[in-house]
Amino acid sequence: MLKSTLVLAVSLMLVSPAIAQEVSDSKSASVTVYNQNFGLVRDERTIQLKNGINYLRFEDVAANIDPTSVSFQSLTAPNSVVVREQNYQYDLINPGTILSKSLGKELKFKQYLVGGGVTELSGKLLNAPESSNGLVLKTADGNIVLNPSGEIRLSELPEGLVGKPSLLWKLETTKAGEHKAEIAYQTTGMNWHCDYVAIADKDDNNIDLTSWVTIDNRSGATYKNAGLKLMAGDVHRVTPPAYARNTMMFKGGAVGGGAPQFTEQSFAEYHLYNLQGKTTLKNNETKQMSLFNAANIPVKKTYVFESNDQVYYGRPATNNGKVNVKIEIVNSEKNALGMPLPKGKVRVYKKDADDALQFIGEDQIDHTPKDEKIRLYIGDAFDIAAERRMVSNQSAGRANGRTIQRQSYELSVRNHKKTEVTVTCVEHASGDWTILNSSQPYTKKDARTFEFAVKVPANGESKVTYEIESRY
Repeated sequence: MLKSTLVLAVSLMLVSPAIAQEVSDSKSASVTVYNQNFGLVRDERTIQLKNGINYLRFEDVAANIDPTSVSFQSLTAPNSVVVREQNYQYDLINPGTILSKSLGKELKFKQYLVGGGVTELSGKLLNAPESSNGLVLKTADGNIVLNPSGEIRLSELPEGLVGKPSLLWKLETTKAGEHKAEIAYQTTGMNWHCDYVAIADKDDNNIDLTSWVTIDNRSGATYKNAGLKLMAGDVHRVTPPAYARNTMMFKGGAVGGGAPQFTEQSFAEYHLYNLQGKTTLKNNETKQMSLFNAANIPVKKTYVFESNDQVYYGRPATNNGKVNVKIEIVNSEKNALGMPLPKGKVRVYKKDADDALQFIGEDQIDHTPKDEKIRLYIGDAFDIAAERRMVSNQSAGRANGRTIQRQSYELSVRNHKKTEVTVTCVEHASGDWTILNSSQPYTKKDARTFEFAVKVPANGESKVTYEIESRY
């Protein structure tokens, strides 16, 4: 560990090709955060330009900026200002970078002796310091000193170091005077995600839904009193190997009252959520904000028993599986929703007999347009058991060069609840298949799936039998 202390005997002033004018503080900043770990920053500043060439320094940019994405524009006179050159300076002033850029230069060490007194050691720096290797110094008499300790003094600050990440522009203008300018750029290290809290009523017929957005700023900059927009959708981006609007307010019933603080609008092929008002996004801060609240949303609870076994010869004859508990929600205005829902985790709670809230399951939803159905898998039923059994399996010969296989199955569903339940038994088939006979009606869902809706009495059992013929 390096035990030296660095002291600069020079003023910390950047040497640039010309004396650059520092851009004024932000007049109006706005940030669009994408849920793909990046953000778009737009910042308005007031600048003074003279005819001809001007040098501008813009500080307080994100440390994780993508310099290739930077846009500079004069809003006052767009056609009169041209960007001739842009430099992104990110070599920050700190002891490590100062010493790394001081190779071959004279260093002086002020050393405090045990028992009092001060001595001085000087020499040329031979290596760039790393976290644990220490310094190597060559003194005027040719001696090599390893890991010298003390207070380090330099006669000058190495060129190219800056106190903050900065953009330096070389501009040419034909219109002198005050300009309002907009600087826009992309930065990584910004992300947001949505979380939902659903509280089910006693009979699982309705839920109250609250949505929260969590915004994580690790971009390396703070955005004070900024406008905020959240972009939902999968925006295509090219990742290097190494490196017409219709606005509507949320219409869900408010839990606890108050209007939603975000409005939603469709934009291109995505959706924007726009904060009404301003907020501050501090660097290395996680902020949570309510997106919307909706009450008394009708839901349908279903029980599903789905066998993973397709009808192939040689499969296990018996399959005991779990009965899944699922909640279905239609994202419609009629159901107090009817808005594009960002992808996120939905946690479901319910009150027990003591009126205490208990967690009963969670699931992840994808970006969901309005009027689409949401299905949440929240767990497995404790009091419902199901079994799938192969009763027979025989070859029925060949026809037209195809093998014919006939199999029969029995599905048993046992209900230990005090009320009747309906369990959807999902079956899968392969090949060119036909149900020859079944004890209950079935619904064909697609080329490989069919279902039985099995009613099971309280504390009772129901069985389904069917025979299937498959041609391969």
